[in-house]
Amino acid sequence: MMQRKTMHWDSYRHELLEILAGLEATGQDGAALEPDAACAALARRVRDCAAAKRRVYFVGNGASASMASHFSTDLAKMSGAPTEVFTDAALVTATGNDMGYAETFAFPLRQRMVPGEVLVAVSSSGNSPNVVKAVQAARELGGYSVTFTAMGQNNAMRALGDLNFYIPASTYGMAESGHAALLHFLIDHFTN
Repeated sequence: MMQRKTMHWDSYRHELLEILAGLEATGQDGAALEPDAACAALARRVRDCAAAKRRVYFVGNGASASMASHFSTDLAKMSGAPTEVFTDAALVTATGNDMGYAETFAFPLRQRMVPGEVLVAVSSSGNSPNVVKAVQAARELGGYSVTFTAMGQNNAMRALGDLNFYIPASTYGMAESGHAALLHFLIDHFTN
């Protein structure tokens, strides 16, 4: 029988703080950006969408899908930008069945996105084929894509977006907690 490691709140909290301190933000060209400047740039894009009644789309799988839904709602409420998330069970299952699971976000995005709209793509591993394809579709459509990834420095999405946020988490729990903190930080740009 495997022995479980002993968990301690202080070490867990310290690990999360280290992961957040290790945040790396980059532009499409791979150039490093200051995290505050990167978040402010995203907030400006959202404000532009609100003013023009353009959408901000959110995609993710599993817990990242839950975050996509949560933050899509919060952002719409706080910023006034129209938002959309592709978590409807009928849409996901029909698209997955008829076109393959890798198309679950790219297909509806291709039907809706117009140039200047924003895609927020969240993937702990950064390697989810359906999230990667959504980022690629956003680029083809003239959208502005923002990625939130973790787990591996060379993940497939880390350099695909116009703006990329990477945290050096090695577990899904830490990746999800870090991404939630970053997305809450974005939302808080609209509370002041």
